[in-house]
Amino acid sequence: MSGARQVKVLYDEHAIAERNKALAIEIAAAKPLDLLVVAVLKGSFMFAADLIRALHRVGLEPHVEFIHLSSYLTGTVSSGAVRILKDIESSVRDRDVLLVDDILESGRTLAFAKDLLVARGARRVMVCTMLEKPGKRAVQISADFVGFTSPDVFVVGYGMDVAHSYRELPFIGHVVMDGD
Repeated sequence: MSGARQVKVLYDEHAIAERNKALAIEIAAAKPLDLLVVAVLKGSFMFAADLIRALHRVGLEPHVEFIHLSSYLTGTVSSGAVRILKDIESSVRDRDVLLVDDILESGRTLAFAKDLLVARGARRVMVCTMLEKPGKRAVQISADFVGFTSPDVFVVGYGMDVAHSYRELPFIGHVVMDGD
């Protein structure tokens, strides 16, 4: 069928599970105090869930919050403006916060969230992303913990989407057209 879309696997379920275990060990080594995990919705929901369970397995007892930010509308290119669609309910004052997101690309969303949490009095804000595209940064921010460095393709699966499709995939891949 000409023009059909397929998803090519970049990181399979096993690789993701192993990386989550390693990330949890790295995060525990940072000795967070009164840890609050703030997952950035929607894309990080699968990663955050797996990472939080991995953090438990290494002896951490994080509290969990969600913030829903958007810089994408329905397309594949960031609009550049970050909006808060749902804010966290817990105080971050004098706490260590682990900001968890699916991908660090332009950096706008994570920089906005990190600045917001710092302004609210967080003791330390650490950033953890499943994927990083280092060549795409539009603002100055880096992740403290990174699952994988991603090639410069539009990724889907493991919570990440294109126009709300492909979030359910248990692996990370990218959409290709037949013939690509």
